[in-house]
Amino acid sequence: MQSSQDAGESLKLVAQELQAVMSQIQTVNSQISELTMTLDALSTQDPDKPVYRAVGSLLLEVADRNSLNSDIEASKNSFQTHLERLSERESELRESYEELVKSFESQ
Repeated sequence: MQSSQDAGESLKLVAQELQAVMSQIQTVNSQISELTMTLDALSTQDPDKPVYRAVGSLLLEVADRNSLNSDIEASKNSFQTHLERLSERESELRESYEELVKSFESQ
């Protein structure tokens, strides 16, 4: 059986990791929202007007909108996959946290 001090330390570490994962989830959600808005704006942009892409500190005109759209979709899908993994980790950490709290309280 873990000592009270060990259980408290484990609880603290799980809480810190849980907080970090929740912060990452918020960041990834923001990135997905931004990409979604970008895709929406791109789909409603007049095809006769130029579209630009930031490359470093430059804005370059995009010649192939379909390629740009595909790149943005791929990025969005990658973020969504990452979000799924983070959400699974969050669930695992919440479960561990609850178990540690019960263990700590019963000592």
